[in-house]
Amino acid sequence: MALVADTAVALAEAGEMSCTDGRIIVVANIDDLIQRVSVKALAAEGQLPRTAKVEELAQAESMLGFTLPPVLVRLYREVANGGFGPDYQLFPLLGEGRTAIDTYFEERSMLLSGDRTRWPAGVLPILDWGCGMYAAVDCLSPEGAVLLFEPNAIGSDDDWPEAWFVDSGSLTEWLETWLSDAGWYVGDADDDGDMRPWEMARTRLSEHG
Repeated sequence: MALVADTAVALAEAGEMSCTDGRIIVVANIDDLIQRVSVKALAAEGQLPRTAKVEELAQAESMLGFTLPPVLVRLYREVANGGFGPDYQLFPLLGEGRTAIDTYFEERSMLLSGDRTRWPAGVLPILDWGCGMYAAVDCLSPEGAVLLFEPNAIGSDDDWPEAWFVDSGSLTEWLETWLSDAGWYVGDADDDGDMRPWEMARTRLSEHG
């Protein structure tokens, strides 16, 4: 596995285009995106937690057993170790208090009847929306899709794949939406609130990683 020390700067300098639910968002430059995230985070919080060290990010990948998307690495490495972002803010990756890694393993350890799980391997929770809902990054997808886990959406039959939705097709798109105050979580956002179900949910939940 390529650890973060080798992948932290492995992003293309060229732009990136994301297309989800008919919307097209163009990220001109990842460096520019990270800079704009830093500016907004600092303006909103006044003071941010320290950034994660390269050694800590490598340790996190070793614990998780999968590689973190490069953009997520850069957020923790160059902006802060959590404490910024929409609403309740990103979890710290590692450290004191509630962390992304702790939450991942807590969710993965919650086995249901028949040795089933409601949380797939490789999906890292990055933010708690409240009411049991999470924003989570699919670290096994090439784009680093951001998913919404909404347990209140399932019926009485506990069909957990129904709790998973695609919030954004990529982490870059999700960040651009936050930067433009256009997310579904913004009270006056021009959005009908509908999200498409995560088509891979049933398959991924049936896998034991």
